[in-house]
Amino acid sequence: MKNVALYLLLLWQPAQTAFGEDSLFVAIAQRGIAKVYNLEFEKAEEEFVRLTQMQPAHPAGYFFLAMVDWWRIMIDIDNEEYDDRFVSALNKVIDLCDERLDKNENDVTALFFKGGSLGFKGRLRFHRDDWFAAADAGRRALPIVQDASASDPHNFDIFLGTGIYNYYAAVIPELYPMAKPLLLFIPHGDKEKGIRQLKLAAEKGTYGRVESAYFLMQLYYQYEKRYNDALAIAQRLHEQFPNNMLFHKYVGRCYVVLSNWDSARVVFDEIVQRGAKGFRGYNASTLREAEYYLGLDNLLGGHFEDAERHFIRCDELSRTLDADGPSGFMVMANLKLGNAYDAQSKRELATQQYHKVLDMKEYQQSHDQADHYLTTPYFQ
Repeated sequence: MKNVALYLLLLWQPAQTAFGEDSLFVAIAQRGIAKVYNLEFEKAEEEFVRLTQMQPAHPAGYFFLAMVDWWRIMIDIDNEEYDDRFVSALNKVIDLCDERLDKNENDVTALFFKGGSLGFKGRLRFHRDDWFAAADAGRRALPIVQDASASDPHNFDIFLGTGIYNYYAAVIPELYPMAKPLLLFIPHGDKEKGIRQLKLAAEKGTYGRVESAYFLMQLYYQYEKRYNDALAIAQRLHEQFPNNMLFHKYVGRCYVVLSNWDSARVVFDEIVQRGAKGFRGYNASTLREAEYYLGLDNLLGGHFEDAERHFIRCDELSRTLDADGPSGFMVMANLKLGNAYDAQSKRELATQQYHKVLDMKEYQQSHDQADHYLTTPYFQ
């Protein structure tokens, strides 16, 4: 398990909030943010460059420019091409904030964007397994953001950061009791308060509405098991930002857990088609997930040859992606491919698949399932 206490620190970072900017500045910022979420990176950059020209001493434009590269990283998390540029952009924001803080140590704008920049540097290091650098960034960010929050406690965008903190600080000890000693130095959380704060930020925030809704969707899906609520948010986000493959995938995932396979099939077919057309973000990782669920849909529907095709494609994509060993998708695709073979009385091929699974690392009782199917063929 990754360092949960560290992750909580890195989550405590500011939402993008309005600090008395004029209406034109806010409108341009919101327009650019919308383009980031729709993965229209070049158009977003044009908007944010305009902000830096309008207010060269304001950190917001530079911070949002860095967020464009953050999303370039997020849609292809294993690609480190943009890491150095992202860190350099955040350092520029921090330097600008420090100049403002030298003049006024209580400058809320500078506190927020400096804390946010440190937090994002830590999050990047967290994704790159550089725990010491991540811990240092989190340690430095937390008091800065706390000072800013104390100075402006009624700002709805701030509720994105406080909501995330309150929720995870309460939930992590429940899910992982062994992590409690790591959390002794962190204030207690309040799960319900965290959800309320995220809702407020999603409804009334100036810059943090989408991010707050995104976190709510993830919490409902991963922890609260409120799948209908997660689906409602995913559908709204996908409708608003149709080019964002993360929102698109969540619509399909929610349909799967709700056993709405007809709707799930439509979503994942769309994802495969977009991948074939080269849509931004619809990369091998995204397509692998779609192929797996399409294979599962066909297996459950009795279309075994189509299931074979999708599971084989999922396995092929996994072999290009899984540099550190078989992923869950590879393991389960091979197991389910064996099921598809069994369902067609291709017993020799099926047993080959089950033995492959036994040679892979354990994933969700995959070894027990493979052993079972080696003695008792899959039968639908």
